[in-house]
Amino acid sequence: MAKGKNPHAVALGRKGGKKGGAARAANLTPEERSEAARKAVRARWAKAKAKKT
Repeated sequence: MAKGKNPHAVALGRKGGKKGGAARAANLTPEERSEAARKAVRARWAKAKAKKT
């Protein structure tokens, strides 16, 4: 079997991935977007605290 990734699969994944976040954010209410951001920052801080100890 050949090494590396299938270039067609990579292109297809990139195409969907590039518009994924923006499309999802457009469908969220401001409250939902705020909650998602709050959850993300909690996860980042938890990761930093875990690394520190």
